[in-house]
Amino acid sequence: MTGETEHALLLPPAVVAAPAGTVPVRAIGQGSQFAGLYYRELLRTFRNPWVLVITIVQPFMWLAFFGSSFANVPLSSLELLLHLQIQSYLQFLLPGVLSTSMLTVGMFGAMSTIQDKRFGYMKRILLTPTAKSTVYLSKALGSATRGLVQVPVMLVAALAFGVHLNGNPLMWAGWVLGLVFLALGFSSLFLAVTASSTDWQTPGVISNFITMPLMFASGALFPAANFPRWMATIANWNPVTYTALFGRGVVVSGTAHWIYLGYVGLFAGAMMLIGTLIARKYLKVE
Repeated sequence: MTGETEHALLLPPAVVAAPAGTVPVRAIGQGSQFAGLYYRELLRTFRNPWVLVITIVQPFMWLAFFGSSFANVPLSSLELLLHLQIQSYLQFLLPGVLSTSMLTVGMFGAMSTIQDKRFGYMKRILLTPTAKSTVYLSKALGSATRGLVQVPVMLVAALAFGVHLNGNPLMWAGWVLGLVFLALGFSSLFLAVTASSTDWQTPGVISNFITMPLMFASGALFPAANFPRWMATIANWNPVTYTALFGRGVVVSGTAHWIYLGYVGLFAGAMMLIGTLIARKYLKVE
């Protein structure tokens, strides 16, 4: 096997460099390269059983253990604490757990990017006419897709725990779209701050620094009405809050506050734009 053949086999079909005398890949756009790289991200997710297990089990454990910790609290006391009429705390918690789980999906995308750099794959990709922004966006969408695997599993688990789900299909579609926006936004954020890094520890450190404050300073686990003023201020700007509130309105009362979806969409768009600009400048191979 020649060196050129080995080089070609290491790249997805959509990003193999074009032979001499053909139309350059960049001239026909980045769509095929994006599709090939995104497909690779999906394969890496679904071929690794441990990634799937952790992705699914982590939010399930939140629902099972944290949600069940209020099982013996009288419902009237819970409703007073949560400022909402609910069937159980699990019904209140479900949208919050799915929202907070989108915080961590970007860490896996950042780790896969560093892995690609360390093992030489990123260098081979960047030597082709594939734009850095295409590589970046395929990573972000791949991370977001990995996070969405949790949604059907969590809904089935909630039903198994006896949670009653309200809302119509349009509302549920809006909530899932909000989760997509949230996952894209935080995936873009993680990838942006690790664009120039090759250190394995960086994604984990950044994950702990970002996810802990945003998880607790949101309306995902408890209502922001109970927060001190400084935490309530963070919650008011925290996109996790609005995704949780949108989902909670659908699940608990069958209502959809569409303005919340618009806010999370703006967050995702801003993070993707900023991340794309950073990737164009700083995404490189040491």
